[in-house]
Amino acid sequence: MPTANPAYDSNNVFAKILRGEIPAERVCDSKHSFAFYDISPATPIHVLVVPRGAYTDLHDFTSRASDEEILDFWKLVDKITAEQSLIPSGFRLISNSGPDSGQEVPHFHVHLLGGQKLGPILCPPKKG
Repeated sequence: MPTANPAYDSNNVFAKILRGEIPAERVCDSKHSFAFYDISPATPIHVLVVPRGAYTDLHDFTSRASDEEILDFWKLVDKITAEQSLIPSGFRLISNSGPDSGQEVPHFHVHLLGGQKLGPILCPPKKG
């Protein structure tokens, strides 16, 4: 595993969850990744998937993580979609990167959302 990005905050909430300092309701995990239910779900099924490594966002993850970590992460995401029965009806996968996106926790993660019909990804801007 590469050394942490200097911008990575090792006291962020997901780092604390990974260290067991904050409880989380586990969905499943793997060698390099961990998945748990969001404490404030936006949909009936709202799972967060995080790599165990110290990565701030998608770019940091894909540029510094090993191929094994990257494959492990996406395989776990796919496993969850099957186990949560999201494949037949569909789901949304969201990853916010950086302040303009609304990223709240500076640890790369994806939100896996489903269990209901979802609306448009973004609301169009209001005119006038």
